[in-house]
Amino acid sequence: MAKRIAVVFDSAGTLLHMYRVAKEASTGRILENIESTAIVAKKNGCGLVVLNTENETILRSREEMLLFEFIEEYRVPIGISCSKGELSSETACEIIKGTQLRMGDVHEVLHAVSTRCPNIFYLAAGLIVDSKARDVPYVLSTGGQVFATTLETLRALQAMKVDTYIASGDSMRTLSQLAEYIGIPPERIFALATTTMKEEVVLKLKNKYEKVIMVGDGINDILALRAADLGIMTVQQGDKRPEKLKEAADLVLDDIIKVVDVVKGL
Repeated sequence: MAKRIAVVFDSAGTLLHMYRVAKEASTGRILENIESTAIVAKKNGCGLVVLNTENETILRSREEMLLFEFIEEYRVPIGISCSKGELSSETACEIIKGTQLRMGDVHEVLHAVSTRCPNIFYLAAGLIVDSKARDVPYVLSTGGQVFATTLETLRALQAMKVDTYIASGDSMRTLSQLAEYIGIPPERIFALATTTMKEEVVLKLKNKYEKVIMVGDGINDILALRAADLGIMTVQQGDKRPEKLKEAADLVLDDIIKVVDVVKGL
């Protein structure tokens, strides 16, 4: 007999309140509160690339060291968190190799987030890679702290015997601490999940459960919201969201705790 309900959560902006900064490579300007997935969605061939290594390793590197040299010397795996069109890790590495980006650029955005976001839960660094222009227009960092109602929400759902999952573009390294805190086992975490991968997660779970709910807040959640039996968009982050994302959702909620009442009503 199929289990009754599963709830799949996005991470950044859904379970975590995010603070984001980017350094614009062409001008050196630091831009605050940018939406990386929205930048990616604007242009074919753009992708959000994640540096899968400890922040301590990044910050120990020499500021003048080229970013590509760092990736090679420290054997840093890179992941494609989301993209518009095809972008492979190999192509991203080739493009990074052709730039003059230095580790000091990455240090700068990490410091900007860590100093401006109190009680930070996790800190990550990444890049926007443009495969058409063969360029890296932004170096960026994100930091997150759990929303005040996140833990209460997950505990309530788990007490109701609802199976909870995470499908996120973040790396397993950054998600594992969050998952442990909110009580989601590692086998229910889908890391570095692209837009289509999130959709696939939902579709596979629909074979196992009577109802699958997707909860997300970003444009990279749009296919999963459509594929779910019930798609819930949260606006707790407070950023402006695309209209087509709202249209893809069955419900729009201003606080994640309201997911509990929705599930109770099913």
